Amino acid sequence: MNFSKVASAGVIALAGLAYACGGSSDTNSEEATSTPAAAPAKEMSFDEMYKDNPDYVSGLALVKESDCPSCHMVERKIVGPAYKDVAAKYESTDENIETLAKRVVNGSVGEWGEIPMPAHPGLSEDDAKIMVKYVLMLKK
Repeated sequence: MNFSKVASAGVIALAGLAYACGGSSDTNSEEATSTPAAAPAKEMSFDEMYKDNPDYVSGLALVKESDCPSCHMVERKIVGPAYKDVAAKYESTDENIETLAKRVVNGSVGEWGEIPMPAHPGLSEDDAKIMVKYVLMLKK
């Protein structure tokens, strides 16, 4: 037997094996279908959740215009606590909003450690309340 006959026989054997194992494109063969895994539900951002809430929109704008982002972030502690941690610690009650707004305007120390939060005397108490309401909405 020469090499070309052996090679031809091997090709034919492989083709037959492929056909027997479902490797043909026969329209009568059943095709395996896979159901795509359901994508995990995307968590809504606070911006999406509260886009129509005037306290959220105004509070976010006031925070962005202030020096707050130099010490605070939503998800991570920098110098001061993360906003999400403040929201977790305090319920959004009128009493807490009043107390926290006064701390923002007058400054405070000891609530989150020994690093003081400086006073913001140029900020009105009403604006500070709106900012606090925004922060308290960031509860997870």
